[in-house]
Amino acid sequence: MKTLNMQKVKNTILEVDRATITASLEEELAHSPYKIVVLDDDPTGIQTVHGVSVYTNWEKSSIEAGFRENNRIFFILTNSRGFTKDETEKCHQQIANRVQEVSVEEGIPYVMISRGDSTLRGHYPLETETIKNTIESESNVTFDGEVIIPFFKEGGRLTINNIHYVQDGETLIPAGETEFAKDRTFGFNASHLGEWIEEKTESRYKKENTIYITLDDLRNQRIAKIKDQLVAAKDFQKIVVNAFGYEDVEVFAIAFLQAMKEGKHFICRSAASLTKVLGGISDKPLLTREDMVISEDEENGGLIAVGSHVKKTTEQLEALLESGLVEAIEFDVHLVKDDEEFKKETERVRLACEKAIQSGQSVVYYTRRERLDLGDNMKEEELKLSVKISDAVTSIVHDLKVQPSYIVAKGGITSSSIGTEGLSVKRAEVAGQVKPGIPVWKTGPESKFPYGPYVIFPGNVGSKETLKEVIEVLEGK
Repeated sequence: MKTLNMQKVKNTILEVDRATITASLEEELAHSPYKIVVLDDDPTGIQTVHGVSVYTNWEKSSIEAGFRENNRIFFILTNSRGFTKDETEKCHQQIANRVQEVSVEEGIPYVMISRGDSTLRGHYPLETETIKNTIESESNVTFDGEVIIPFFKEGGRLTINNIHYVQDGETLIPAGETEFAKDRTFGFNASHLGEWIEEKTESRYKKENTIYITLDDLRNQRIAKIKDQLVAAKDFQKIVVNAFGYEDVEVFAIAFLQAMKEGKHFICRSAASLTKVLGGISDKPLLTREDMVISEDEENGGLIAVGSHVKKTTEQLEALLESGLVEAIEFDVHLVKDDEEFKKETERVRLACEKAIQSGQSVVYYTRRERLDLGDNMKEEELKLSVKISDAVTSIVHDLKVQPSYIVAKGGITSSSIGTEGLSVKRAEVAGQVKPGIPVWKTGPESKFPYGPYVIFPGNVGSKETLKEVIEVLEGK
């Protein structure tokens, strides 16, 4: 499959008046009764929003609190990308049960978004099918369609002619030809989303039977036609949405809301952009050091944890190390197969981090860059060991005896574990983004370090220099 040139594609796409589209969407949202409930398979799904709540558990009381908020949208962090299949299914059954129950009790209808990776990794279709089956078994709802929209502008993930692309500079690479498609747990071959659906569902859903929302219809704002396509969906039919810009998602959202008015029911599998649009979240400038409420007289250094192993993360780590901004500590996680040695190594890394932070030096600790490879037939065992490694990476923050001036976690699973287990956050507010696609939590009063800035840095976002640039912002350089 061919790569595309970003500028050449841009030259072929009709420009539209986004202000007019946004105004139409705002009018539609103003009359929408739906609560948007986002199940986030790692903490990076908040990378387009601000001023919204993230609940790190799915107790009924948390879901009730989300429904009772004035905000149109709230997030439940599942961290299911780090789960086994059985754990994922159990988690989504519990959440679907409780959301449906609270919806009935509160008298508030909802739309469920399963927020997954913009590079197509994760437990799909298990998550959305579990939600569907659970809700249908406990209500009179029948889901007509599943919306697939992995578009994520800030990360350069675009869908054109039904093919999903990952941007690298000025080049658009078909997703199936990137390193993400080679993921040992969630790998795939297809870049055409109809073919990807067919591949992931083991041909239970065919690309020929998929509904495609085209860029031509979106750019020409053929809302009635798109709505009719949605209304025609049946039997959990797959609906692929092409998108090159936010205006495409906004036009789709108008048609989507209109289709729901006609009694249609959908579950969405999306990246982070749809959540912003359906949540009615406005744009906000990037956060500064001052916005993140870092005390100017704070003498302690900051802490950066790097767990992600994707190529982009390693390149960003190397650029940070070369900058000399921080002290570097490598965590030899290959010792995980020897419990005693691994325990000693974890303690060594924690003590070294504490010493640096207390002396006013910011420090990065990072997992050894070579992947732990147990062989092709050991994927489930590798996933279990990766959870053990994640627990150790998290314990360093959990057991920290000094408070860093800030904390940055690199990688979805890493940032989720540190946020929920290391920092003991039950509910956080999204402050905004420090760089495009890189969100910041303001931790709650119950957390280990209350009201502090916690930067959630996805493994697959940014250029080689972005991690260094984020640290420069936090350091006031």
